[in-house]
Amino acid sequence: QVQLVESGGGLVQAGGSLRLSCAASGSIFSINAMGWYRQAPGKQRELVAAVTSGGSTNYADSVKGRFTISRDNAKNTVYLQMNSLKPEDTAVYYCNRLPVPYYYWGQGTQVTVSS
Repeated sequence: QVQLVESGGGLVQAGGSLRLSCAASGSIFSINAMGWYRQAPGKQRELVAAVTSGGSTNYADSVKGRFTISRDNAKNTVYLQMNSLKPEDTAVYYCNRLPVPYYYWGQGTQVTVSS
């Protein structure tokens, strides 16, 4: 069974930075594209960043130029570097496989950006 464990969230002031990590186990991590998703209160979960098995990346317009996704296949880990954070980035952040997410999601990590 696949396990996804997100970490690195916290409370930060607008303009600050955070680095999220997602450790994956129980799957052949290196062959899968991975994504970071987020869900704000009262809103649907949205995909904000993606990285292919080869390292190509793609971003939602709302985070382009501020967030950077990367992966370390040797550590089965995907990262999300978030800079110039805004209050509207406040959400629970999750990672999962792309294009078809694993059935079981991790617990996510809370990011709160104060104005």
